[in-house]
Amino acid sequence: MRMWALSDRTMTFTDSVIRRMTRVSLKYDAINLSQGFPDFNPPEAILSRLAEVTREDFHQYSITWGARNFREALAEKQSRLMGRTISPEDEIVVTCGSTEAMMVAMMTVVNPGDSVIIFSPFYENYGADAILSGAVPIYVPLYPPDFRFSVDELEAAFKKRPKALILCNPSNPSGKVFTLEELETIADLAEKYDVYIITDEVYEHIVYEPNKHVYFASLPGMFERTLSCSSLSKTYSMTGWRLGYIIAPGRIIDMARKVPDFLTVGAAAPLQEAAVVGLRFGGDYYSDLLRAYTGKRDLFMKGLDDIGISYTKPDGAYYIMLDISKFGYENDVQFCEDLAEMVGVGAVPGSSFFREEVNHLIRLHFAKKDETLCEALNRLEHIWTKIARR
Repeated sequence: MRMWALSDRTMTFTDSVIRRMTRVSLKYDAINLSQGFPDFNPPEAILSRLAEVTREDFHQYSITWGARNFREALAEKQSRLMGRTISPEDEIVVTCGSTEAMMVAMMTVVNPGDSVIIFSPFYENYGADAILSGAVPIYVPLYPPDFRFSVDELEAAFKKRPKALILCNPSNPSGKVFTLEELETIADLAEKYDVYIITDEVYEHIVYEPNKHVYFASLPGMFERTLSCSSLSKTYSMTGWRLGYIIAPGRIIDMARKVPDFLTVGAAAPLQEAAVVGLRFGGDYYSDLLRAYTGKRDLFMKGLDDIGISYTKPDGAYYIMLDISKFGYENDVQFCEDLAEMVGVGAVPGSSFFREEVNHLIRLHFAKKDETLCEALNRLEHIWTKIARR
C-alpha cells in the first residue's frame, strides 16, 4: 500500500542518547550516572504540601501560563536573584519543564530559515529544538579543558546574522560557568548584531566557589533581548514534576504564552501549588544545596583521582567529563555500552554533545546519594582490568 512519507522534520532525529543510556543501565543493572536525576527525594516541606494539595481544589486546569500563586512566588524569588522587579502578570510563562520552556522560546523568537548560534558541546535537545522550529544552527566550539570560546570565531558566527544565541550557563554537559568577561563579550555582540539570547539556567544554584553565576538578563541592557529559561527540577530534586518557566519582557511573554496554550495547555496544577513552598525557601536552603553538591563533587573527584581516571573539574552543575583516551577505544558509544555491561556504571558518550568529531570524552553525573557514588566508584576501580584495550 502506497502512503505519504512521514515528516522530513523528524526523519533526521535519533532517539535521545541520554535516555537511551538509561535504558542500557537498566538492562545491565548498572548504576545510572547517565541521565541527570537524583536518587533522593524533594524537600520534605514540599512533599508535605503535596499531600495536602491532593485533598484540596487543585485538580483542574490552572491558568494556561501558570497558576497565579506559583507565578507570584517565582517572581519574588527571581526578582531578588536577578536584581530587578519581575512582574508575575506580564513577564513569566510557566511551562512543562525547561525542555518545553526552551522549545517555546525558540518558537517565539525564530522563523523557519532563521539562524541560531549554539555553543558546542551542547545539551542534545538544542539541536532538536532548532530543527523543530525550522532554524538553522550555527555551532561555535568551546575548547577543552576550560571550555572557553574564541572571540573571533564567535563574532564570525554573529556576522552570519543569526536571530538568537542559546546560552547554557552553568553548562550541561561540561560544567562550565561562563565568566562575567565572557558574558559581557556575548552581550556586546548581541547588542551590535541585534540578536536575542535564550538562556538555559537550570543549574543556577549549583555553582562551585570561587565561581559566580551571573544571570545574563541582569547585564546592562540585556533584559530586553533575553528569554531566561529555567526549571525547578534540579534545584528541588524534582525532575519528574516538569515545572519550568520563561522570564522575559512583557512583549515577548505575550507571544510566548500562545505556544504552550496549544501544546500542553499548562503545567500540572497540583504540582505548581505544592512547589510554591520551595520557591519561598530562605537563603539557607540554597547554601545547604550548594554545600551538599560541593561535597558530592569532591567525593567523586577524589575517587576518580585514586582510580587514575582523567577528568575536567566542573565549575557548576553536577556533571563531569571523563577523558577515556587511555582505554584504547575508537568509539565512545561502544565504551559506554561496555562500561555499563562489564563495570556496572552508566555514562553518556561525549560525541552526543559535540558538533565536532569527539570520541574521547564521556559524561557522568554525581546527583546521587553518597552511598550510591561510593558504590559507583567501587565498581570503577575495576575499569582498567575489565574494559581497557591494550
